[in-house]
Amino acid sequence: LYISYLTDHGWSTPENLGEVINTEAWESAPCLSPDKQDLYFASNRSGGFGKSDIYVCHMQPNGKFGPPVNAGPEINTAGSESCPFIHADNQTLYFTSDGHIGYGGDDLFLVRKNGAGWSPAENLGYPINTIENEGSMVISSNGQTAYYASDRSDSRGGLDLYSFELREDIRPIKTLWVKGKVFDAKTKQGLPSAVELTDLTTQKIISRVQTDETGNYLTTLPVGKDYGFNVTRKGYLFYSDNFPLTNKADSTYNIDIPLQPLQANATVVLKNIFFDVNSAELRKESYPELANIIRLLKENNTLKVSINGHTDNTGKPADNLKLSNDRARSVVQYLTSQGIDAKRLVSKGFGSTEPIADNNTEEGKAKNRRTEMKVLN
Repeated sequence: LYISYLTDHGWSTPENLGEVINTEAWESAPCLSPDKQDLYFASNRSGGFGKSDIYVCHMQPNGKFGPPVNAGPEINTAGSESCPFIHADNQTLYFTSDGHIGYGGDDLFLVRKNGAGWSPAENLGYPINTIENEGSMVISSNGQTAYYASDRSDSRGGLDLYSFELREDIRPIKTLWVKGKVFDAKTKQGLPSAVELTDLTTQKIISRVQTDETGNYLTTLPVGKDYGFNVTRKGYLFYSDNFPLTNKADSTYNIDIPLQPLQANATVVLKNIFFDVNSAELRKESYPELANIIRLLKENNTLKVSINGHTDNTGKPADNLKLSNDRARSVVQYLTSQGIDAKRLVSKGFGSTEPIADNNTEEGKAKNRRTEMKVLN
């Protein structure tokens, strides 16, 4: 297996992926996951379940792929498995097999990621699979159209290319695309940065991706969950956002992200700090964001910050001022409970006195209800 990178000048010279991945056996049919963290491929190396198996390599912190791991018995059999294709949802894997129960020679199958690994392999059924050979399937980014090769009876030669509309039950999970550029808020120069996505309900990290050298990034999120979005780079305040995708259809978000250098008066809106209405109790969905604050303060152990609470203009000004004070104080109390020195923290409430949007609209009010972190030194 080799890899080539698309640059402003075209494709780079192919690089051999090395002996960590390549052996004296056969390695072929590579497929890269949408977050670029996993490389799937087929190999007939020794030690597998059958004639050829599907393997996966995970990206290491040094930017290189680690050693291959067999994809396991839900996918691999005593026969031959090949041509893996992981969809943009990063959960649905299509592949070719002659070892699972099928209609003919090679058939097309799918598995989906679950808490234990992979679901049992599912044959895509007739008339997609026939008594002949079907394989090498790829799926369009919207998850609706499939393309594959077959030597079925109506082919014009050996293998012909075919396409079909996927049935609902074998489609990948609906997916949101998030793309943009990370840059220095002052110089406007692109910044290589880390982009992290968290399931706000489970508080588990869904993916970590690295932007390219100019700060550009592209990642995907399965629709149906609510996500926290966090961008970090050493020497800068982190950026956070959230995507409520529980009931959202396929779409694309274009988000360019200005990161502020870590210096006095730099301020970030903590978009993943959540409270219930008229409450100062932190919701559990806030914990990943709080962990980001703690990480920043531990990495910069002389940094002092102010946690500032703001409300919209609904209700009495005195009540809003108290609520904003209480919410800011709740954040500070949590940080100190996790080992951050209280001398490095200040909490302030501003009520509705510093709006950043129009309080005459629900969207504007939502933006004004916020918690901010301001660098003091």
